[in-house]
Amino acid sequence: MKLSVVILAAGQGTRMRSNLPKVLHPLADKPLVQHALDTSNLLSPSETHLIYGHGGELVKEKIVGENLNWVLQAEQLGTGHAVQQVVPHLSDSEITLILYGDVPMVREQTLIDLVAETEQSDLALLTVILDDPSGYGRIVRNDQNQVEAIVEHKDANDQQKAIAEINTGIMAVKTDKLKQWLAKLDNNNAQGEYYLTDIIAMASQSGHRVSAVIADDAMEVEGINDRLQLARMERYYQARIANQLMIDGVSLADPARLDVRGELTVGHDSFIDVNVIVKGNVRIGKHCRIGAQVILQDCSIGDYVEIKDQTVIEGAEIANHCSVGPFARIRPGAKFDDDVHVGNFVEVKNAHLQQGTKAGHLSYLGDSEIGRNVNVGAGTITCNYDGANKHKTIIEDDVFVGSDTQLVAPVKIGKGVTIAAGATITKDVSDGALVISRTKQREITNWIRPVKQPKGEK
Repeated sequence: MKLSVVILAAGQGTRMRSNLPKVLHPLADKPLVQHALDTSNLLSPSETHLIYGHGGELVKEKIVGENLNWVLQAEQLGTGHAVQQVVPHLSDSEITLILYGDVPMVREQTLIDLVAETEQSDLALLTVILDDPSGYGRIVRNDQNQVEAIVEHKDANDQQKAIAEINTGIMAVKTDKLKQWLAKLDNNNAQGEYYLTDIIAMASQSGHRVSAVIADDAMEVEGINDRLQLARMERYYQARIANQLMIDGVSLADPARLDVRGELTVGHDSFIDVNVIVKGNVRIGKHCRIGAQVILQDCSIGDYVEIKDQTVIEGAEIANHCSVGPFARIRPGAKFDDDVHVGNFVEVKNAHLQQGTKAGHLSYLGDSEIGRNVNVGAGTITCNYDGANKHKTIIEDDVFVGSDTQLVAPVKIGKGVTIAAGATITKDVSDGALVISRTKQREITNWIRPVKQPKGEK
């Protein structure tokens, strides 16, 4: 059967103590509801309906997704009322999967199992077994192990309170039945709200089969209501990533001190030191070493690469057997071929460094094409900006650039050139030349160095 997804994301989340809608608070640098949306998209639904309300325009601005239908819940009158708003958009022949924007960690396989269970019944609940189920609605099953009712803690007898299986609120329902049950909901309760969970009793009492899938991990189905829970979920999320990396053959100096805020793939036998932060899409090859305090964002790193401490790499491609850092900054558009070395306090932006090239320390290389086996001395700067436009520096193979050199773009340095230290290059240099631009050294005898005048004297 085809699948539609409904995600409830209309609440304010008052316990967050924030002007930001709860579902937009970030988990691993991504809004809570985006996690739920991205996971549900893995099931390839025909359409996803996102119910929004509080902070609606901001939610619509921040959340992205394909086949996404925005449904406004102007008044928040309960979970049942929220799903009622979607009814005109649902097809009777489908299964409807109902998720929550503040439950970000439910797994793809769990949802697959839940939908599969619904194909054999009319309604399937996602439940979980807790060591301490106090305060939660208990799942009451009949002799055939089917769900018979959900009994709230305050209404449960002693036998029911001993039940450890509780309701998560996530469910999958055959849509034609869902519509029938939603139409019968009432708000005869202390809160005056329409509860989605009331349809479970309707289904059971009318003889329909209600089944349940038990989640493997309680944290997988935990909702976020305040910043304490959000912080705990962040550590759970990061631990889940760290554990998978180690299973895949990656060594972590401390699994608790890695933060992945995007998508990370790492080859086997690589090592990641403490306090590394990953943002966006990052690929690290095999046999790499990533130093402490490194920040990687939207970059690709080849095999046998060492990224030393305190280095920042963003939007760059690093090939094999390279060495970068410590304290280097590699900016968007940088591309390193094999065996490139960039050392401490070197900044590279929109520059291609070809095989075997080295820039050991204290240099800026921007808007440049640098050939093979080039040595860039300390303090070298490509002067790529004239105050209005950017210009390119081209350095061909086997060039030696002396320390404290300024290359004023646009400029081209030919093959095998040697540039003396302290040079300012403003014109193209032909192949094999030695270029010197500093003035002739001279001495001034009997020169008196200025001295600091005592206070009060002029």
